[in-house]
Amino acid sequence: MVVTVTMNPAIDKTVEIDELLPGGLNRIQKVEYDAGGKGINVSKTIHELGGKSIAAGFLGGNAGRTIEAVLNDCGIQNDFIWVDGETRTNTKVFEKSGEVTELNEPGPQILAQQAEQLIQKLESYAGEETLIVLAGSIPNGVDRHIYEQIIQRVHRRGAKVLLDADGDLFRNGLKAGPDIIKPNRVELEEYAGYDYRASMDELLKTARDFRKIGVETVAVSMGRGGAMMVREGYEVICPALSVKAHSTVGAGDAMVAALAYAWDHQLDDEQTVRLCMAASAGAVTTIGTKPPKRELVDELAGQVVIEPVQGV
Repeated sequence: MVVTVTMNPAIDKTVEIDELLPGGLNRIQKVEYDAGGKGINVSKTIHELGGKSIAAGFLGGNAGRTIEAVLNDCGIQNDFIWVDGETRTNTKVFEKSGEVTELNEPGPQILAQQAEQLIQKLESYAGEETLIVLAGSIPNGVDRHIYEQIIQRVHRRGAKVLLDADGDLFRNGLKAGPDIIKPNRVELEEYAGYDYRASMDELLKTARDFRKIGVETVAVSMGRGGAMMVREGYEVICPALSVKAHSTVGAGDAMVAALAYAWDHQLDDEQTVRLCMAASAGAVTTIGTKPPKRELVDELAGQVVIEPVQGV
């Protein structure tokens, strides 16, 4: 069973224009609305791949009811904590040049007892056959050690955890020993203290350091540079697939979804890597934060090139 956690969900509003004119009139050519937030995006992609998950987190107000309705319509099980205030709306402005401007709202204030209520809910789902996916930012009022606390408490019940976060959330979460992590290249470099573009040897060393502290799977997404996966006895890099890109938004979430789906369906190393690369590449071809179709993912999976990491 996979449970995705979205602390700070959103309605993703995607608008397309020719060119953004700051301070001037901008005429929108197309608008898309999606139920979003990283964990919710993961659940949507798992569903499109043919898997199942439970989406959890915080929802509030009319926007929250809209997200719940979308998930219900899609057949995605959900179990959110309802809070006062309004779930945020995030606006992404796409220009024909490929430039993206994001306007993200802060979201509602969360009380300490509501955070504890969510942790207890996750504990109720936790077991040896459960993967908890912790993804994205946290709203106002939530302690920045929340992911660390969740990992510690669900681990006691035998659950596994996939962590996809950055900054303090990532650093603090690592202290509790997540089982799977998916930093992007920038996040990994920031964590390791590189103030320059790290070499492949340096990225590999950092990934191996994560393995030494108990992380079973380290998947590093590198945009146009492809991705690296480091597991026990399995260290590979894959060049990025060549696809007609619409937007890179959601590519990382699709990779997380593939990791979760692969864990839940007990795929082997090669199957996992192919699915991760194909789902991520498929996601960049879609509009907004819509997941790629399974047929496209299967087609792209056959094009994935897997190479052993040549490093220290």
